[in-house]
Amino acid sequence: MRKATTDRSRSRGRALLPLLALLLGAAVGGCSRPAAEHRAAGDRAAPAVRQPPTPVGGQPATGEREAPAVPAAAAAGPARPEPARPAPARPDPAWPEVGRPELARPGPARYAPVAISYPAAGGNRWHGAGPESPAGPGRGRLLRYRVLVEQDIRGLTVADFAAEVAGALHDPQGWTAGGRLRLLRVGWNQPADFTIFLVTPGTRDRLCRGAPDGYTSCRNRDRVVLNVARWMKGVPGYGADLATYRRYMINHEVGHRLGLGHERCPGPNRPAPVMQQQTLGLHGCVANATPYQHGARYSGPSGVYDDPVPPRDRGQAG
Repeated sequence: MRKATTDRSRSRGRALLPLLALLLGAAVGGCSRPAAEHRAAGDRAAPAVRQPPTPVGGQPATGEREAPAVPAAAAAGPARPEPARPAPARPDPAWPEVGRPELARPGPARYAPVAISYPAAGGNRWHGAGPESPAGPGRGRLLRYRVLVEQDIRGLTVADFAAEVAGALHDPQGWTAGGRLRLLRVGWNQPADFTIFLVTPGTRDRLCRGAPDGYTSCRNRDRVVLNVARWMKGVPGYGADLATYRRYMINHEVGHRLGLGHERCPGPNRPAPVMQQQTLGLHGCVANATPYQHGARYSGPSGVYDDPVPPRDRGQAG
């Protein structure tokens, strides 16, 4: 009887095995499904990155904006402001008689001397010289000057004239020799302490504002006015070449701008002081174009001579 009961129990256990297998498979399938759903949820939370459209011509495609690149200068710090450009030259309100200058254009190379001509009176129009660099020799106070040449003077470029002016002012025996002064030519439309003009005889009278003579040169306030007639012809009986007389002209009138008055000959056969009116006579002295002699300021007694002024110059044809 006990054996029959045992056999029936074993038969029931074998019958239940398929059912247990089914239940076990369901349990395993239920455990693996949530892991797959987790992976899918993770994919939706982090979608694949979409590549932007390819730029055309080096520019970002429409809808794809880029931050502008920072220039190297900005990265290094605030950019320095650009220096102000010089304003176009205008007539000086304090000197309405001075016409508007123009920057001279370089002319063709010259291989032979060109005849220089000028009328008795010009049209008050100007060529302006450019700046020089660096400042001339010397130390101390710096004075800036401009150079203008009247346009009616033909055959003489403003560059050539400016070079002769600079040569006189920067001479080792010139006004800078004392070590207390420097002279620098600036551009025609830049601020300056004085202006050196080369003018026709008629314009000389207009700018000098004194007794009109059409013969001499002058200095009137901040205007150093050189008469082209004297520049070209010098004066009779001067006893030195034209280049020496031209240097005298420049240094004499610039000396007035520096605050010096006229001087007289210090003695027979001695060099004439540069502030002597050598254009009108030497009075026993010999021609001299420089304000310094052997490194020392050379001068004579203060005063003038009652010399007559020759007739007005009538111009020079080419």
